[in-house]
Amino acid sequence: MDVEIGIQNVARPVSFVTDKSADEISGAIATAVADGTVVDVTDTKGRRIVVPGKVIGYAIVGSDTTHPVGFGALN
Repeated sequence: MDVEIGIQNVARPVSFVTDKSADEISGAIATAVADGTVVDVTDTKGRRIVVPGKVIGYAIVGSDTTHPVGFGALN
């Protein structure tokens, strides 16, 4: 799952890919923002991403990452 989290007053977003579902990520972000806790997620490379909920400006939870290979049908 592709995830992008925008931090208030920071120009570059935090972008990562995780094996968790969109519902899990959205729930973790919503809880962190509502309760003032942190979003604590591990990405596919084993890195931990920890973002305080009170500084999240936006979050984009995308689709599963797929890497198409080849040229497709050539007719």
